[in-house]
Amino acid sequence: MVPRARYPGILIAAASIATVSWGQAAVHRSIEQKFAIISEDRAAAGASFHITAAELTGYARRQAEEIAPGAVTGAAISISPEHAEATGSINFLRLRGTDQPDGFLDKLLDGERPIRVRVRIQSANGYARVDVERAEISGVAIEGPALDFLIREFVLPNFPDARVGEWFKLRHRIDRFTLTPGAADIFIRAAER
Repeated sequence: MVPRARYPGILIAAASIATVSWGQAAVHRSIEQKFAIISEDRAAAGASFHITAAELTGYARRQAEEIAPGAVTGAAISISPEHAEATGSINFLRLRGTDQPDGFLDKLLDGERPIRVRVRIQSANGYARVDVERAEISGVAIEGPALDFLIREFVLPNFPDARVGEWFKLRHRIDRFTLTPGAADIFIRAAER
């Protein structure tokens, strides 16, 4: 299994996605195999891996269920050039690992809330960057200090290696990835000369 923090650029958009259904088991195995080849450095120099939005949705749902059981439902990931969007319903208290509100803010965040997060993802020359362009909870745009708070309190505790708004080095000889309608392509660096 691939450690969840290995692909923060892709997973940040899907950090809070829930259970995989039986019908998606083959899709899940496919992406697990691709990620295993990459993370174990078995990918051939210059290789590329095509990953569909359906594969990413299934993978992210499984990861979220392992990280925070029952915290997210009805999730989906869509991909377009340079962007990924995650939608679903999230219970922030369950994501934090509790069902008991412990203060005013917890009471506001208690219960399932529809969420939509759109990120811009760039990569080149072994580096990537993820910028949150828009986040909505219950149809209300979240930005500035409130968005920073949610990332700090709910994303980073589950994905401590995640980087938002800054360039970071890709691991496992990944040179870059591109996002196209409905898919992501991961490119492994060509052999060194």
